[in-house]
Amino acid sequence: MQNHLKLALAQISPVWLDQKGTITKVKETIHTAAENNAELLIFGEGLVPGYPFWLAYTDGASWDLKINKEIHAHYMHNAIQVENGDLDEICDLAREHKLAVYLGIIERAPDRGGHSLYCSLVFISNKGEIKSVHRKLQPTYDERLTWAQGDGHGLKTHKLKQFTVGGLNCWENWMPLVRAAMYGLGENLHIAVWPGSDHNTKDITRFIARESRSFVVSVSSFMNKKDFPDNLPHIEHLLKKTPEILANGGSCIAGPDGEWILAPVVGKEEVIFQTIDFNAVYEERQNFDPAGHYSRPDVTRLVVNRQRQSTIEVED
Repeated sequence: MQNHLKLALAQISPVWLDQKGTITKVKETIHTAAENNAELLIFGEGLVPGYPFWLAYTDGASWDLKINKEIHAHYMHNAIQVENGDLDEICDLAREHKLAVYLGIIERAPDRGGHSLYCSLVFISNKGEIKSVHRKLQPTYDERLTWAQGDGHGLKTHKLKQFTVGGLNCWENWMPLVRAAMYGLGENLHIAVWPGSDHNTKDITRFIARESRSFVVSVSSFMNKKDFPDNLPHIEHLLKKTPEILANGGSCIAGPDGEWILAPVVGKEEVIFQTIDFNAVYEERQNFDPAGHYSRPDVTRLVVNRQRQSTIEVED
């Protein structure tokens, strides 16, 4: 039925900082979602090749430390270049299974010189086409030591059956004007991706649902020290310094009334399935619609710059 959409929330761990190993795990998860007739599969923030947890355990803000330079270089080698076809196999599987995918990646962007990293959220349609690559606007706290600032180019929504779906990375979900931009683009199914932990998802998920009168799906990773591959630089130091659990999950779903459909799931790695009914959006918009009858564009309006930012414009 057009009103119903089956979701798959991939609360999985990466093969940490290993692009090929993590992509293999993503492909296995796509097969699992397809076997369960999912129509939209969502992975956590920066899953491929993983979140920069090391910065909290390597004195990351100290100047010129060799350990941080060497792990960062390893991170660069394992980052994704979309233009080079690094996601082609995932796109092929999405097309084969008619499955739309939101995937968090660490992107090494050639259009910005190819030597900086961006935390990006990629939407792949059920035809296997990359429709948007949203680079996180503002890295949070120690993320700024390894990620660059993104731009508004990827602030886009996409039609999926009756739904209009859009997504943001982690603490972008706390940015009021960015949320307003997504509401104005017609979003009624909001995807929030996180590195993992219910302390991030337990409040903001229901808040956005209540504010927007939309479905909100938060997807986090789960990760512990067992996910450290043997080829990780400075692995002995990291094994000594890091806690057993680095990300406890917290994936969840709130309905347009702000109530839980799925309360945060913590402490385990799994793919979670849930079907949602679009009619709930129309029911809750009856009394509040933030970009429609409950807005005042004659008083306040928002300007959104969706140009892809670059330092040069080349004319041949």
